[in-house]
Amino acid sequence: MGLITKLFDKRAAPILVAFFVVLFVLEHKRKLRKTTQPLKKRIPTNAIVAIPAFALLRLLFLPLMVKLALKNKDYVFDRQLKIPLILRCVITFLIMDYGNYLWHVINHKIPLLWRFHLVHHTDLDLDTTTAFRFHFGEMIGSVFSRGLFVLLANASAKQVLYYEMLFEAATQFHHSNVKMPISIENLLNKLIVTPSMHGIHHSVNKDETNSNYSVIFSFWDRIHNTFNAKPRQKQIIIGVPEYRNATQMTPKYLLSIPFKKQINLNQ
Repeated sequence: MGLITKLFDKRAAPILVAFFVVLFVLEHKRKLRKTTQPLKKRIPTNAIVAIPAFALLRLLFLPLMVKLALKNKDYVFDRQLKIPLILRCVITFLIMDYGNYLWHVINHKIPLLWRFHLVHHTDLDLDTTTAFRFHFGEMIGSVFSRGLFVLLANASAKQVLYYEMLFEAATQFHHSNVKMPISIENLLNKLIVTPSMHGIHHSVNKDETNSNYSVIFSFWDRIHNTFNAKPRQKQIIIGVPEYRNATQMTPKYLLSIPFKKQINLNQ
């Protein structure tokens, strides 16, 4: 899997780390929402929860996605139709991103999947560190969904890795607590998911949580009528109503949530 080392480890990873640092600095200079928890507590918690998921991303998820992509057919049909490479790439990325929209929706609709995705939503604040707070079980489950759309998109191995880079960057960006000028926010939101848009998705209000599922491109929510831009950021309370005890949110507890009796599964 030299391609993963070359494109993801050596190229994408340093860019993603640098992007994280920039967002981390910006969100503490220009806060979109007031924070409620000490950062010195949330960083270790989110980092520890993220370690197993990161390990699976690199050791299981990416190798499997690349293997599936290598089985995809060459673009002979595309060449016969004279489809430009850039258009082919755009179509491939759109199909994979739409797959992630659908995967996100079913994570909220199917109780078994919500058990794992719930861990991400229990963060009582929302910032760049929340972008890594995913249960390893959710990563395992995503293999099946993401793999299906890699095949449906007829993606190449390089496209899989480049899309993953954009996916990770978008996830960092829309989870960040960066306040942008409203004119820029509204302009960007026409195409991609912004911090304000995704902040609504992390609301304790379930009508708001069950909206704004998109990952990179925001128009999937508009197409499916799941777009919500009404609540003001200052009015949003981040988290899950049934999991509001901050002292309970230890890494051990968070990693065990999917395997415990759930307080409420009516997501």
